[in-house]
Amino acid sequence: MSSMSNESTSGHELFELAPIAMWVEDFSAVKVIFDKWRTNGVSDIIPFLREDMSRVAECAHAIRVLKVNRKTLELFEARDTAELVDNIGSVFRDEMLETHIDELAQLFEGKLNFTSYTVNYTLSGKRLDVQLRGQVLPGHEETLDYVLLATEDVTEREEAHRRERFQSLYAQGLFEHSPVSLWVEDFSRIHTLLAELRARHIVNLRVFLDVHPEFIRQCLGEIRVIDVNQATLHMFRAPNRQVLLQNQHVVFRDDVEDHFREQLIDLWEGRLLHSHEVMNYALDGSERYVLLQFSVFPGHEEDWSLVLVSLTDITARKKAEAYLEYLGRHDVLTKLYNRSFYTEEVNRLERKRVCPVGLLIIDLNGLKESNDALGHDAGDSLLRRLGEVLNESVSLPNCAARIGGDEFAVLMPGADSKAAEVALEEIYRVLEVNNQFYADAPISISAGMAICETSETIEIGSAPCRRRDVPQEARILRTPAKYRNQRLKLFSQTFWDNGRRGEIRTPPLWSQTGKRRLISEKSGPSCINVTRTIGELSYCAPTLLS
Repeated sequence: MSSMSNESTSGHELFELAPIAMWVEDFSAVKVIFDKWRTNGVSDIIPFLREDMSRVAECAHAIRVLKVNRKTLELFEARDTAELVDNIGSVFRDEMLETHIDELAQLFEGKLNFTSYTVNYTLSGKRLDVQLRGQVLPGHEETLDYVLLATEDVTEREEAHRRERFQSLYAQGLFEHSPVSLWVEDFSRIHTLLAELRARHIVNLRVFLDVHPEFIRQCLGEIRVIDVNQATLHMFRAPNRQVLLQNQHVVFRDDVEDHFREQLIDLWEGRLLHSHEVMNYALDGSERYVLLQFSVFPGHEEDWSLVLVSLTDITARKKAEAYLEYLGRHDVLTKLYNRSFYTEEVNRLERKRVCPVGLLIIDLNGLKESNDALGHDAGDSLLRRLGEVLNESVSLPNCAARIGGDEFAVLMPGADSKAAEVALEEIYRVLEVNNQFYADAPISISAGMAICETSETIEIGSAPCRRRDVPQEARILRTPAKYRNQRLKLFSQTFWDNGRRGEIRTPPLWSQTGKRRLISEKSGPSCINVTRTIGELSYCAPTLLS
């Protein structure tokens, strides 16, 4: 008897001093409920319980707490067993019923031990994540009236798991819903290829790529795309990831090798964070100017097995820049180059010592009279038409520019006098076609031509163009005779070509019969003036009286 008493006392002390919370509970009433359900034909317990959670609550309320150890009272902040039992409803509540289903299901299926993860609460309301282990003690298998449960506090571990899941979902949300195109890629094979080059004692990768451009294509083929986000699919007009990845040759083409070459050089030189402006294409063929930013994920610097490539769509910005650049170099009205570009081009030709250089100076006749008589809209229309003529008739390497209100110039690098004459004839041919479409308002031009020979200098002065020490040469493009007999009033234009006076007849750009009449010409301010060394070419506007 003494031995048995000692064993009993020893077992009680072990229970009381156990380092984890322990409970002894009576599940006999739960067994009665189980037997009733089996009698009613219940065999699949889990859906049966989920169908009506009050059945789970009924089982929970049927459990009777027999005793708990000191660790249990400490964990649940109770002074004694009575206080804990009296407040058991505040300990087992909320989501505890959901996890209690697993315990009940294991007992219903005849298992004598069970485990589950559940949530309990201390008497002060503090949440506890616990791992519950239950064991039906020997001799009580039929009645379930003596069940030992161990409650292990795993709150810190579960909190860490929750933080990890939150961070994972947070990162995934940032990736998926970022407004910037993001690509997660594996560059480990490229890392290996570059390491092999170093082992072959290659020092200058730029020179190596100049000699072996196929290496760039080889590296491009070794990139493995791991994932892309929704912004990428939207940017490149792809319905899903699979379609996009299968059509990478459509997205990355043309000069992609030139851009990737610079990326390889950055990686070779240890720049694991770099950016480049590149051109890509959407699957519908539209252009995408993007700012590519490349970075190796922390912890993957040694193998580049995980890198992030972000593509920011800068198409609108590049188009705006291109338009601003266009405005800085072009005349908006005529779509020709402007005087600023013309000046830069003259200076460039002078620096490059390009010879010979042909120059045409073209004046739109009657612009002021048209503005005065019909308004500036009519004058703008004439300027636009001449711009169309010059854009159509002048092709590279020649360039046409509007250098004044009604003054235009055509620069012809490498053109001799014969080539310049051919260019004049082409301008006139296109002008004739244009006048056929606008027969009620034909336009006329006056033109001078000069050639800059070897070692000569082109300078810009107050006049459209001035050359020093150049042999005298100036030509007048005369209006054809067929315009002379039109019913519109004609006015005279007098030109001085190296001191010789010549008169040609051209149609006016306006006509108000009976209200205005022309009188004799008087010399007026020069509209086109090439310096004396190449001959003077002047235009005198007619004087009008009401």
